[in-house]
Amino acid sequence: MKPFLDENFLLQTPTAQKLYHEFAKNLPIIDYHNHLPPDQVADNINFKSITQVWLYGDHYKWRAMRANGINEDYITGGKSDYEKFEKWAETVPFTLRNPLYHWTHLELQRYFDVHDLLSVKIAQSVYDNCTAKLQTPEYSVQGLMSKMKVETICTTDDPVDNLQFHQQLKKEGGSVKMLPAFRPDKAMNPDDLEALNVYINKLEEVTNTSIDSYDAYLSALKMRHDYFAENDCSVSDHGLEQIYAEDYTEEEIKNIFQKIRAKQSISYEENLKFKSAMLFQFAVWDHEKGWVQQYHLGALRNNNVRMLKQLGPDTGWDSIGDFSQGRQISKFLNKLDTEDRLAKTILYNLNPADNELIATMIGNYNDGSVAGKVQFGSAWWFLDQKDGMTKQINALSNMGLLSKFVGMLTDSRSFLSFPRHEYFRRLLCNLFGEDVENGELPADMELIGKIVSDICYYNAKNYFNF
Repeated sequence: MKPFLDENFLLQTPTAQKLYHEFAKNLPIIDYHNHLPPDQVADNINFKSITQVWLYGDHYKWRAMRANGINEDYITGGKSDYEKFEKWAETVPFTLRNPLYHWTHLELQRYFDVHDLLSVKIAQSVYDNCTAKLQTPEYSVQGLMSKMKVETICTTDDPVDNLQFHQQLKKEGGSVKMLPAFRPDKAMNPDDLEALNVYINKLEEVTNTSIDSYDAYLSALKMRHDYFAENDCSVSDHGLEQIYAEDYTEEEIKNIFQKIRAKQSISYEENLKFKSAMLFQFAVWDHEKGWVQQYHLGALRNNNVRMLKQLGPDTGWDSIGDFSQGRQISKFLNKLDTEDRLAKTILYNLNPADNELIATMIGNYNDGSVAGKVQFGSAWWFLDQKDGMTKQINALSNMGLLSKFVGMLTDSRSFLSFPRHEYFRRLLCNLFGEDVENGELPADMELIGKIVSDICYYNAKNYFNF
């Protein structure tokens, strides 16, 4: 029987162990997509308790606690930090075979040197121990990232954000480089006309312009795209159910925009055409600047309307969706490619049924200009666990070049989530190790070790030019 979570966790063969410990373990981390709050990074804060850094905003844990019958008062409600932590400790033993069990104990070990298995019996001692450490300088936000060798992070930022905290950190310096990413989802979503008009009004304020036409809207958004570039942004990101690639004319979009500003209802077809026009325009700007564009596809969000009204979005009520992806992705990328406007692109898939679809789609638009120009992004959200990562890696291996893959990211709101890179690296090394041990790959440690190192770090560093 192997010990739980020892130095060879997930590494099933001697070759896997060698690959991990010699070629992957000590590499820095480039986390090119996450949702970390820039103000907390720039101000280098210390969290007042482990609950605040671990449970505030983490809807993975919230879903598990709800499934365990924990009252919402102990999750997002008004109970004390310790009471919330105690309920999480009560839940952890019931997360066996859920990735939360691995992540929880990896994070306790890597950050706090706590090797006990968390349960309600030791909740108080773990809470006191970790909370005390979090008050010290080495456990500040930047200190936590330094422990994991985090070199660069890309936050997720709305076009109207002023990026003041990115500017602050750049001026003051710090142990990590923090770069913005342009996330214009709100700017292209007419599902809620009232919300979109509020957003456009905000954009008017930020750009000091009057937005009374579609051309004026594009001009204002282009100003923000330029502003992000001036502040070291070279990455965009979109969180979409599916790619929008409807046919449209400029005149149609101008008329739809006038309806939006007048708060007149638009048809379903007009909705799709507006989203398609905006998505294409953002992609054109990305190409002009040499950015990397990312598309996170397939989430069915806000399923529980009652709880959405009570708590708002991103509170644990989303799931995998079953959207049709292939034709729209092909049409969108093909239009950009035909016009020589296709930037480096990463497609993230949330439905494992579409893994092979995405893995083959990227090959249609890799034109030899850049190694791995169009990427099948790492398994994310519900899939960033052992089975999901393995399936994504295998699909890419079978139908593309795994060796050119830009590797893992956290997509997280938590400063304790960086061991997910370790988790990925261990799984990657285990897959290569098994193939070597089975005689399916040569026992060439120099060759395979370099590929492992590239996937874990160097491919991302070169792809993003960080």
